[in-house]
Amino acid sequence: MPGTDDAFVKTGPISSLAMFEAEAEGLRELAAANAIRVPAVIDCGVDNGAAFIAIERLRFERATPAIETAFGEQLAKLHRHTKEQHGWHRDNTIGPTPQHNPWTGDWIDFFREHRLRFQLDLAARNGYTGELQSLGDSLECRLPDLFEGYVPEASLCHGDLWSGNWGVTDGVPVIFDPAVYYGDRESDIAMTMLFGGFGRAFYRAYEESWPMAQGHERRLKLYQLYHVLNHLNLFGSGYMGQAMKLLRDLA
Repeated sequence: MPGTDDAFVKTGPISSLAMFEAEAEGLRELAAANAIRVPAVIDCGVDNGAAFIAIERLRFERATPAIETAFGEQLAKLHRHTKEQHGWHRDNTIGPTPQHNPWTGDWIDFFREHRLRFQLDLAARNGYTGELQSLGDSLECRLPDLFEGYVPEASLCHGDLWSGNWGVTDGVPVIFDPAVYYGDRESDIAMTMLFGGFGRAFYRAYEESWPMAQGHERRLKLYQLYHVLNHLNLFGSGYMGQAMKLLRDLA
């Protein structure tokens, strides 16, 4: 295993190996787009009975409006890296939660089955039933209404782009800890708005580089719902109120 002076190393039980391998592949996929800096993958495997991933150690600096402007422009460039179908060549995780990414021609079908329905079913198994499920069922039926006149491109997405998964190093933006797939670029933007940490310069630069489509305001709530449901499933009922508010706003 690489020395920690040169690398940032995450470890876990051997069962974590597939998750770490997917993270390594995701970082390489983002790097290949040549849009935003990502930490280099140094190694990934098993050592002394533990799974690990070792990536380039980053030294973080303070973000400035100029750097946030560059980040917005670079994210739009990343999103212009597209495929013909939505998904990815392998499954990965969103946090520790499985995230299924089968190649799918229709984005609404992909999101309904592999994002919204997956999290709702997991919530039901965790005991979150009742109105959460009835509102979720209703939303599934109405998904096409949210996409009237809008057919998303299958953009390369970071997948978990909250404030803790980007930073500044050597004067440039850097992104890490991805949950990569090809999907609607609006899903990345929605996550940036969920937990804060992105300034006005970032959004202004992104909008100038690739304007958002009509109706995006409601779709942003839809994509935030996926992450809030995931937090509900991971961390408990403290996220129930936020999930219910998003479902009612989307009704």
